[in-house]
Amino acid sequence: MAAWARRRKGRLLLGGLAALVVAAVAGVVMAYPSVAATTCPGCYGLEELQPGVYAEPDLSEEQRRHVTGVVEQARQRVGAFYGGRESSPSVLVCLTDACYRRIGGGGERGIAVLNRAVMLSPRGADPVIASHELSHVELHVRLRGKEEEVPQWFDEGLAVLVSGDPRHLAPETAGNRCLVDTGGALPESLKDWFGMAGRDPQAYAKAACQVSRWVQANGGRDAVLKLIDRLAAGDDFAQLVTAAPSGGDAADVS
Repeated sequence: MAAWARRRKGRLLLGGLAALVVAAVAGVVMAYPSVAATTCPGCYGLEELQPGVYAEPDLSEEQRRHVTGVVEQARQRVGAFYGGRESSPSVLVCLTDACYRRIGGGGERGIAVLNRAVMLSPRGADPVIASHELSHVELHVRLRGKEEEVPQWFDEGLAVLVSGDPRHLAPETAGNRCLVDTGGALPESLKDWFGMAGRDPQAYAKAACQVSRWVQANGGRDAVLKLIDRLAAGDDFAQLVTAAPSGGDAADVS
């Protein structure tokens, strides 16, 4: 083959590969805008207020202090429960619905994205929602790739416990923190959890009740840290944890 022909063929191949890469990137942006936004917040019109914290531009000084204060309080809440933080996700905060839609958000207050970022909507820009989502990321990072071993009800109930969400859990001073009693099975998969949460407004309170009873019966947050270490080492969740039945009894982590 002549040199010019080989060069032309090479250019065509490179051009084809470049087109495929562009198409793939465009596909990800279209299908998963939240992934793209958390990868490049500036590309979606957000500016960095402090390391790892992004928000809309042109916020007032009071709004900027609110955003950074929310993130700082949430990080402290998560660090206090877990005895420090091993995760360091970016936090994208929108104070307008238009901003949240632009970065791929929906009707939720907040969401964790691929264990590397958290997005907060205008209704979720507070320490409770922020710490709930940061707790998901912290748990998953500590599980070292074994997050699928944890049923969704436990993941959600633990996030409520860490955040201290008063909508779903009584204060720490209460002997029984359950706002709603539950002894039945709760969804283990994310799909089934979303299905239940869409039908049952008490879904998070039920999960929080189960988790808080188990934690209280097994020695507090140290039991959670021990459980995480066992799961990360390959142990089976079902052999370590039994959902606390109505009345507050729970199985031990042995």
